[in-house]
Amino acid sequence: MRASTVISFLTQILLSNEVTLNFTASTPRGAGDQFLAQPALKTGGLRTQHRTWYLGHFEENFLKTRDDLARLRSDGSLMFEQVPMVEIDGMKLVQTKAILNYIATKYNLYGKDMKERALIDMYAEGVADLELMVLYYPYMPPGEKEASLAKIKDKARNRYFPAYEKVLKSHGQDYLVGNKLSRADVSLVELLYHVEEMDPGIVDNFPLLKALRTRVSNLPTVKKFLQPGSQRKPFDDEKCVESAKKIFS
Repeated sequence: MRASTVISFLTQILLSNEVTLNFTASTPRGAGDQFLAQPALKTGGLRTQHRTWYLGHFEENFLKTRDDLARLRSDGSLMFEQVPMVEIDGMKLVQTKAILNYIATKYNLYGKDMKERALIDMYAEGVADLELMVLYYPYMPPGEKEASLAKIKDKARNRYFPAYEKVLKSHGQDYLVGNKLSRADVSLVELLYHVEEMDPGIVDNFPLLKALRTRVSNLPTVKKFLQPGSQRKPFDDEKCVESAKKIFS
C-alpha cells in the first residue's frame, strides 16, 4: 500500500480514451518500496454527465537497484529527485497533492466552485493526515509498531471516522460535497479499506461511511480494481521494506 495507490485508485474512475498517463510512484515522502509504474491508461470515452469512467491497463516496472532510481533522477524527470511523478498532457507532474488535484480538476471531481473545492481539500487533507500514519506503519521499528497501530486505531475510531460520518449525516447526501463524487470521496474510501486491513470491522459503527464505501466500490472500474489479481497494492511486507533500504540507503 503506497501513495501511488491513491493515484491509481482515483484514475480507475477518471480516465477516458485519448488519454495516456504514465506515472512513477512510491511510498509517501520517499519512504519505502518505490517503483517505476508506466501504465498506459487508454480507455473508453469519458462521460462525466453519466458518471461513467473506466480504465485500460497498467504496466509497472519496479525499481530494483539504486541505478534504476539514478537514471530517473539524471534525466530530469523528477523535479525534486523523488517520486511520485505523473506524465500527462505534455507535463511531468510531481508532488502527490498537485497530481491528484490536476487529475481531479481535469475530470470534474474537484467541485463546481471555490467553496466546494475548499471543502474537498479540507476533507482530503484530513484523510491524508491519518493515511500518512498508515502508510508509514510497515517501516516503523518493530518495538514501535504496537503503539503505532494502537494510535492509528484510536484516531480512526475517535477522531477521523466520526468527523466524516457527521458530514454525511449533516446533509443526508450520497457524497461528501455537493452530492457528487469527488476526489475526497475516493481518498476516504481508500482509507477505509486501508484501516480495515489493520482492524477488520472498524467501520461497522459508521453506517454512512459503510454506505459510501459500498457506493464507490460498486462503480464498475473501482469494482474491477478491488478484485484479486488487480494492480491494487497490499501493505508493504518485509521484503518490500528491505528492498527499499537497498535502493535508498
